[in-house]
Amino acid sequence: MDDIKRITMAVLVDNAAGVLSQVTRLFSRKGYNIESLAVGTTEDPAISRITIEVLTDEDHALLLSNQLRKLFPVHSVKLLTPNRSIRRELILLKVRAASGEKRNEVIQIANIFRATIIDVSTGSLTIALIGDEQKTMAIQAIMEQFEILELARTGIVAMERGAETITADTKERSEFQLGKSYR
Repeated sequence: MDDIKRITMAVLVDNAAGVLSQVTRLFSRKGYNIESLAVGTTEDPAISRITIEVLTDEDHALLLSNQLRKLFPVHSVKLLTPNRSIRRELILLKVRAASGEKRNEVIQIANIFRATIIDVSTGSLTIALIGDEQKTMAIQAIMEQFEILELARTGIVAMERGAETITADTKERSEFQLGKSYR
C-alpha cells in the first residue's frame, strides 16, 4: 500500500443488534485495524451513523467502502476528505488538582482551550473538550504535568461540509462506482 493515511468513512446502517459487529468484521477480515469508531442514532431512530477511521490508501478505502455497501444493513457509505468535512472528538480529562493554586492553573488552561470544567472535587477537576485531534492531543499533553487521573475519548465523529449529505450518495447509485478492477 502506497500513500497510507487516515481515511474517514461515514456509514448509515440499520439500528439493529449485530449490525456493528458485521461492519467491524469486514475490516478485521481484510486485516485493517480501526483507529477510531463512533456510533449513534441519526434523526431517524431506525438508522445509526457509524464514523470509522482506518489507516489505508485511497484505492483500498474505495474498495472497503464498496464492500461495505454490499452488506444488507448498510444504507449509505461516504468517504470524507479532510478539507471537505468537519471532524470532532469529545475528550474527558480528570486531573489531579489538590491545591487552590493547581486548580487555578488547570482552570486557566481549560479556558484557553475553551474547555468546560464539569466536575470539581477537593483533589481533582474534570474537564470536557470538543475539538479536532490537534486540539484534544494538545490539551492532553499540557494536562499531563498535573497528573491525569482518568481519560476518556469518544473517537472522531465527522460530517461533510455544505449542503450535501450522506444520503445523497445512495447504495443503488454508487455500489459499483470504482471504475477500477480489483483482484
